[in-house]
Amino acid sequence: MGTSTQGRKTAEPSPQARGRELARHGQQLWKELRSVKSAAAELMSRNPDVPSIQAYRYAAGLSQDQAAVRYNEVNDHQTSLGGTTINAWETWARTRGAGSPPTFSSLLVLATAYGRGPLGITTEDISPSDLVSEAYERLAPEDQLSLKRYNDRRPNAAAGDLNTHLLVSRSPTTAIRKNIVGPDFNLGVPTIAYGNPEVCVFTLPNPQPGQLLNLTWETFGFGIERLIRQIKNMGRRLDADVCFGINEAGLVMATFLASAQFARCSIGYLRCHKVRDTVALAPESFYPDASPGSTILICDFEVKHADVIGFTCRELRRRYPDASLYFAVFGAMTKSADLAVASFDDLAGAQIMRTAELEAVFIAATMSPPGIEPPLELR
Repeated sequence: MGTSTQGRKTAEPSPQARGRELARHGQQLWKELRSVKSAAAELMSRNPDVPSIQAYRYAAGLSQDQAAVRYNEVNDHQTSLGGTTINAWETWARTRGAGSPPTFSSLLVLATAYGRGPLGITTEDISPSDLVSEAYERLAPEDQLSLKRYNDRRPNAAAGDLNTHLLVSRSPTTAIRKNIVGPDFNLGVPTIAYGNPEVCVFTLPNPQPGQLLNLTWETFGFGIERLIRQIKNMGRRLDADVCFGINEAGLVMATFLASAQFARCSIGYLRCHKVRDTVALAPESFYPDASPGSTILICDFEVKHADVIGFTCRELRRRYPDASLYFAVFGAMTKSADLAVASFDDLAGAQIMRTAELEAVFIAATMSPPGIEPPLELR
């Protein structure tokens, strides 16, 4: 006798598996919308059973344990909250009669913690009320009153919805005072035969997506130090005869590297400007004397999509026959929002660097569109 399939239910995923899937969706939504608040709202619209306090955590890219760590960081580590408390709050919001409610003060801290986003560097304005929107009436009466008074006295929320005001004064004339340097990662790059194929690169998260990231001198110097370390660890000693800088920012890089790493070798200057869709070199460019077969290091501030390095390599090979060309760039733009790329080919300028047939490539940092600005707006 066959077994009837009528009424058979599809096996539901375990809570852990569903949690991982929701976390993945939350992170993807944040990458698309660049807002914890918008990502959480979209996640809840797709999953009505997910309470807001949990949706905000997923949108912030945090596990329960990571959320607890972030909570303690906001409190300058004067608290020692654990992931079990985060779980208790979310259980309370999801199921009547289970878990325990957060206090008004806890909601204040949690809103700040989640407002920092997946990278931990933004200051998105999130109201504590947003975290308990569907469970507000189940809070203690005194916490309900505190939330109401907080919202009544709160500045115009629309002004606070700007995603990223990290380290920016309220005065529009005051520049960002400090950059956030993201995590290091190893990246395989084109290099010499039997050379070290990996360089240690740092990420430059942009707290204001869609706007140029203005670098401080401190960050600029840190990138120069990173390039020096990569050059020293290439696998063999690199002795440059000339350091060429592309435009003013590249010239500053070339000056630092020539002095610090190459015993004050000669310095050249390539002033590039665009003529319609092509690149041209201005007559102010300077080419030091060098013997055929010289070793030349080319320095540029950033690599995006334009084939500046290919053009300059062709010009230098014409002027310096049989020269060995190396390339040091401060910032390389990535193709996706993930700055810790898995492969050199995930960089926007990967193909133009490969086509330039360089001996080796050195990269200090990865960056996102639209790019980075050097200190004092050097060009």
